[in-house]
Amino acid sequence: MGGVCSRKRDNQVDEDGLRRGVSRKYGKSGSSKWPLFPLSRSSSSVSKEGSNKCPTLLELCARKICEDIKRYVSFSMLPRDISQQIFNELVDSHCLTEVSLEAFRDCALQDILIGEYPGLKDSWMGTISSQGESLLSLDVSGSDVTDIGLSLVKACTNLQTLTLDCCEQISDNGLDYLSGLSNLTCLSLKRNSAVTAEGMKAFSNLVNLVNLDLERCSGIHGGLIYLKGLKKLASLNIKCCNRISDMDMEPLSGLTNLEELHLSFNKVTDAGVAYLRGLSKLTLLNLEGCPITAACLEAISGLLGLLYLNVSRCCISDGGCENLARLVNLKRLNLGFNNITDACLAYLKGLVQLESLILDSCKVGDEGMASLKGLLLLRTLDLSDTEVGSAGLHHLSGLVNLENLNLAFTLVSDSGLRKLSGLSSLRSLNLDARQISDAGISSLTSLTGLTHLDLFGARVTDFGMNYFRRR
Repeated sequence: MGGVCSRKRDNQVDEDGLRRGVSRKYGKSGSSKWPLFPLSRSSSSVSKEGSNKCPTLLELCARKICEDIKRYVSFSMLPRDISQQIFNELVDSHCLTEVSLEAFRDCALQDILIGEYPGLKDSWMGTISSQGESLLSLDVSGSDVTDIGLSLVKACTNLQTLTLDCCEQISDNGLDYLSGLSNLTCLSLKRNSAVTAEGMKAFSNLVNLVNLDLERCSGIHGGLIYLKGLKKLASLNIKCCNRISDMDMEPLSGLTNLEELHLSFNKVTDAGVAYLRGLSKLTLLNLEGCPITAACLEAISGLLGLLYLNVSRCCISDGGCENLARLVNLKRLNLGFNNITDACLAYLKGLVQLESLILDSCKVGDEGMASLKGLLLLRTLDLSDTEVGSAGLHHLSGLVNLENLNLAFTLVSDSGLRKLSGLSSLRSLNLDARQISDAGISSLTSLTGLTHLDLFGARVTDFGMNYFRRR
């Protein structure tokens, strides 16, 4: 039974220690899409569903034109904002084709976001490149565009955002055409296995680059040396690139404007993390799945501006965790799937800004919960698969801001649930545990804000669920 009948959710890609789950937008390869880039100017201003807003005359005209799109040969004589509106409507209604795209040649469009669009290939790129200096944002992710098609983009010299995720036919030769796009601030090439360290030479000229996403680009080991001169780089995602190692970290040591760095599931060790000491502006560091130990926390502890730290699925144990106490500005910390015990939790007492703490599958128990009772801003606490029992919940009774609590596969029993009755802010509660029964459920009736209750493995019957019907 339960609000969502699911067993324990695997925390394999817990991006920044904040949330779980991945987007499948680029279904060709199933990659997760990181919110590294700002919302585009071409987003539709009118919601297609669930909106009572009356459409403007321009919107109504654009929709009518799209219905009769075959009647129009060119929109180049229209003002740019009207052409853009018509184009956006075609994209949003999934009516754009190679033929209808031709009507937008030389229209000076600013945004062309057609990632995953059916049939998108090199023959579309001529019309796209005809926008010239006006084009500011381009997304052709998941398409069949090749190096030849990408070569046409060099005419769009004012391009600021370029997204080429899952473009499997783009290689190092294609990247060379990007070297002249010096106005680029955001570049995403996720899941492009044909990109190698040699091709990354093109990036050295992109001096205005702020966001760079190379997630799952498995061939870029040794290529980060070409990022040395990108002093404006604020966000770098090189998750799951497999061969990224300590030698790749040295070029990053001079990128002093870095604010977000995603290194998860690479071969970076404590020695590599030491190169990050000088990155004082870092607010987010994701090291999930890297073969680091608690020794690296000494280097990380100097990053006093850090807000989000993910060291789950590493080799962290208690020795060295005392360095966590220096990260007093942390808001979100993921220590899941490590060998830490209650001794480590004692060093978290002073992290009073914490809003999210993940301890999934750690060796912590009731005594460790006493170290958390002063973390009054906690909104998310994951204790799944730990040794926490009913006695430990007593220490959590004062966490009045707690909204999400995961107690799946713990030792918590019916008697312990009474200690949750004062957590009026709780919205989500996971009680996937065999020892929970109808008797325990009766203690939860005061939690009127609950919107998600997971009782998958619990021994709860229809009688127990009647307690909620009486609320």
